[in-house]
Amino acid sequence: MDALQGQDPAAEGLQPNMDRNSNNAVIVFQKNLILGKVKTRLAKTIGNEAALDIYRSLINITYSELSQLKDVDILVYLSDYVEELPFDIKGKNYKIFAQKGSDLGDRMKNAFEETLANGYQKCVIIGTDCPDLSMKEIQQAIDHLATHDVVFGPAEDGGYYLLGKKEILPFLMQNINWSTSEVLATSIERLKNEKLSYKLLEKLGDIDTEKDWKNYKLRKANEQLP
Repeated sequence: MDALQGQDPAAEGLQPNMDRNSNNAVIVFQKNLILGKVKTRLAKTIGNEAALDIYRSLINITYSELSQLKDVDILVYLSDYVEELPFDIKGKNYKIFAQKGSDLGDRMKNAFEETLANGYQKCVIIGTDCPDLSMKEIQQAIDHLATHDVVFGPAEDGGYYLLGKKEILPFLMQNINWSTSEVLATSIERLKNEKLSYKLLEKLGDIDTEKDWKNYKLRKANEQLP
C-alpha cells in the first residue's frame, strides 16, 4: 500500500508522475472514522458509537467489492486528513489522499482534475454509503464510458451514488444543491444542454437513516433464506 502519511492536507494530491497500473481509476470518497462526524442522521436515533460501527461496516462492504475489480487503480480520498485505511483493499494498487475544496462539488472536481491530469482515461467516483453497490455496477460504469461521456448511478433520493467521466466537465459539479432530490435531474439537464451523452445504471439506495439500515439488513437476511 502506498499511503502518503504525515503530510499537510492542503498540499496533498496526485503527483504529475504518479505510477499507474491501469488507465482506469475508481475514486472513493470516504470520511475519516471520527466519532460524531460520520452518519450524523443515523446517529440521531442510534447514537454516535453505533453509527460509527455501521459506517465501518459500509466501508468494509465497499472495499470487498473494490477488491474484485480488474484493471483499475483505487484512489481513496479521505474527508479530513490522510491515515491508514480501516480495512485493506485486497490485491489492489491504491493510494490515499485528503479531499480539497469548499463543498462536495468542489472536492469532486478537484479529485477528477488531479486524476485525469495523471493520465487516467476513465474515472469513476463513488462514496461508501451504498452497500448495494457491487463491482458489477462499477465495472459497467467503466465499460459504458467507452461509448458515453458520463455515467450516473442514480440514487433513490434523487442524487447519485456513482459518477463516471472521461473529462472534468466542471459544470456538473458547480452550483448544485447537494443533498436534495434535484441533484441528478439538474445534472442530466446540464448534459443535455451541452449535447453530451450519458448512461444511467440501476437505481440504488444509500444508508442515511436507521430505517434505511434496518431495511437493508432485513433484505439481506431474506436473501439468505432457502
